[in-house]
Amino acid sequence: MKIAIIYYSATGTNHQMAKWAAEAAKSNGDHDVRLRKLKETAPMEAIESNDAWKKHYKETQDVEVAELDDLDWADAIIFSIPTRYGNLPSQLQAFFDTTGSLWSNGKLINKVVSGMTSAQNPHGGQETTLLSLYKSMFHWGAIVAAPGYTSEELFKTGGNPYGFSSEGGVDNLNEQSKTSITHQVKRTINIAESIKSGMSNAS
Repeated sequence: MKIAIIYYSATGTNHQMAKWAAEAAKSNGDHDVRLRKLKETAPMEAIESNDAWKKHYKETQDVEVAELDDLDWADAIIFSIPTRYGNLPSQLQAFFDTTGSLWSNGKLINKVVSGMTSAQNPHGGQETTLLSLYKSMFHWGAIVAAPGYTSEELFKTGGNPYGFSSEGGVDNLNEQSKTSITHQVKRTINIAESIKSGMSNAS
C-alpha cells in the first residue's frame, strides 16, 4: 500500500500526531509511506511573533512539502490538521484549491481518507473541522475511513467517531493518544487494502 500522511502544524501538535501515524503505517505491513507537510502560507511576521511557532517552523525545514503527486500516488491519505474556528486551516484549503486537475481527471476517486485534528480546548471545533475535511472528500469521490466506535481505546481519548482529536497542545499528547492514532491508521489501511483488492478482482 502507498500511504501519504499530510499535516499542517504551527507549534508541533499535528506534526507529532502525523509522525505517530507514519510509524503506525510502517509497522502495520510492508507499506510505502510518505510524510509531508503543507506549505506554510502565513506571513513571516506572524510566525516570528510566536516563539513556539517560530521554533517549530525552523525545526521542520527538512520535511518535504506536500505536492499534487503525493495525492495521485497514494492509495490512502491521512490528514492531521488543527482546527481554525471549526474549519480547515487556510494552508490545507489552499492545497485543496490546486487539486482541480486531479479531480477533473478522476485521479482522486476511491482514495481512502481519514483525518485527525487538534484544538486548544475540549470543545474548540474538532468535530466540525473533521466534517469540513470530509465534505471535500465526498466531492473527490474518496472513501472516508473514520474510526467510529471500533475500539474501546478510543473512549480513553475522548471517543471522537470522526477521527482522533487532541486538546491543549503537544504536551497533552501521550501514549494513549498514540494508541488511538495507531488504531485509526490500521483501520484506514485495512479498508484501503480491501478496496484495492476488490477493485483488482473486479477488473
